[in-house]
Amino acid sequence: MVLGDLEDLRPVTRPSTAELIAEQIRSAIVRGALGPGEQLGEAELAAHFQVSRGPLREAMQRLLSEGLLYSIRNRGIFVTELTFDDVVDIYRSRWVIEGGALDLVLEGRREQTWKALEPAIEEMRTAAEREDATGVSDGDRRFHEILVASADSPRLVRAARTLLVETRMCLGALQTTYPDLHVQVDEHVVLREAIRTADREEVRRLLDEHLHDTVTRLRERQNVDGVIASG
Repeated sequence: MVLGDLEDLRPVTRPSTAELIAEQIRSAIVRGALGPGEQLGEAELAAHFQVSRGPLREAMQRLLSEGLLYSIRNRGIFVTELTFDDVVDIYRSRWVIEGGALDLVLEGRREQTWKALEPAIEEMRTAAEREDATGVSDGDRRFHEILVASADSPRLVRAARTLLVETRMCLGALQTTYPDLHVQVDEHVVLREAIRTADREEVRRLLDEHLHDTVTRLRERQNVDGVIASG
């Protein structure tokens, strides 16, 4: 078959075993079930997932390429540990990716994005009412996932996914940089409403302030007690 003769190929919609394993490990990192610096034993994971080592290694290679895991020769594979400089770089990268997604949203996807963001706001609000910092952070991450997805750009979605996972890896024991969880919720409510009605400069200003203020709070919190947290 020549390179351009692809009529006999059919789209593959079912995720591979490696993809499913990678997603479960990624989710465990997000939840904190696999903590920074924790070693991943290949034999134990293969037994847990009831798979051969082939798809497991493929899954771990994907996560290595995403930067969520790192390898030390003759020692093994570990969950990535983030320094404060890493966190600053994560938010700087998010500013670029989410700002680009926002520009696309403002070109004609305002109303549908506003509607799509409602469940994330409700998730955050409900969690704040029960003083659940982790739940608010989950809703926060979902809000930003929806914002990027609303741009209808698969490449932006792929780029943002790892950054949002890394954001949650910064959580630590303090869970959030916000002293009042309702302030965190309100910030996203204002941004959502602006996406629907405000001019481009105002919406971009709100997103910029949201991401930059988080880095400022992280720096202040680190200076006080040395803990890297997420907001």
